[in-house]
Amino acid sequence: MNCESENKQVNLRKVAVIGCGFVGSASAFSLMQSGLFSEMVLIDADHAKAEGEALDISHGVPFAKHMKIYAGTYADIVDAAIIVITAGANQKPEETRLDLVHKNVAIYHSIIPEIAKRNCQGILLIVSNPVDILTYVALKLSGFPENRVLGSGTVLDTARLKYELSEHLSVDSRSIHAFIIGEHGDSEIAAWSSANVSGIELSEFCEMRGHYAHDENTRIIAETVKNSAYDIIMKKRATYYGIAMAVKRICEVIIRDEKSILPVSSRMHGEYGVEDVVLSMPAIVGKNGVENKVPITLNEEEQGMLKISADTLKKILQDIEK
Repeated sequence: MNCESENKQVNLRKVAVIGCGFVGSASAFSLMQSGLFSEMVLIDADHAKAEGEALDISHGVPFAKHMKIYAGTYADIVDAAIIVITAGANQKPEETRLDLVHKNVAIYHSIIPEIAKRNCQGILLIVSNPVDILTYVALKLSGFPENRVLGSGTVLDTARLKYELSEHLSVDSRSIHAFIIGEHGDSEIAAWSSANVSGIELSEFCEMRGHYAHDENTRIIAETVKNSAYDIIMKKRATYYGIAMAVKRICEVIIRDEKSILPVSSRMHGEYGVEDVVLSMPAIVGKNGVENKVPITLNEEEQGMLKISADTLKKILQDIEK
């Protein structure tokens, strides 16, 4: 792959992070520690902020693996294998992710054309909120193939679900197979129909561990997961460590071509009756981005909730396109 306008090959050991706020800087720090990359460029509207973050993170390199970390410009992203975009306004207490939409869509109208005109061949990983809307906007503005534009989606929400279930069941979270799907936000759905613990149906495993109030317990856990970000923002004004780890994991899957199944944001084409909207469903992710969506078992109620989630996002898209 190459970038014809710049005549540069994609460097699989290079990552770019656009936006050096809480999420961007935490993601950069996580990526430095991962050992996945040997070069990382940080870009921010406040160049001095990017310089400060690059310098601060660079001082940790002697404790990790060698890496070149620096503040740069859009000219420096042309050969990046992955371009992580975290730029945007912060979510305030009592503000939903969708409340951020107009502010952050405007910011993306200044960022994405700068990437598109350089004919970059790397993968765009959208992290800013509302991530589903902004992934759709990035897809439209960039003109990139759909597989190369994905959002962090409900990867973090799914991790929160696994954490809560692991606490509830006193079992390793890595043995839990469950997904949050739909919008990364208030209309997200816990896909209980397909949830299991090492192949054992969730309700059966719960009873093995002495829990029988399935409806009440799953309702409480789903609500806790959905409200996690609001709770954290209320207490410390922002969430960034969890999403930074999610960004690291997605990059790892891409760079190592793991073909892992992650609930990333990607465009729907009729699956479960949902068309032309970006939301999260489990998908095989590898070196070329999103390879295939993975059909999971959803009962009638969950399918209906997914349609409602998609319609919520569609209404927002119609509003911003006016």
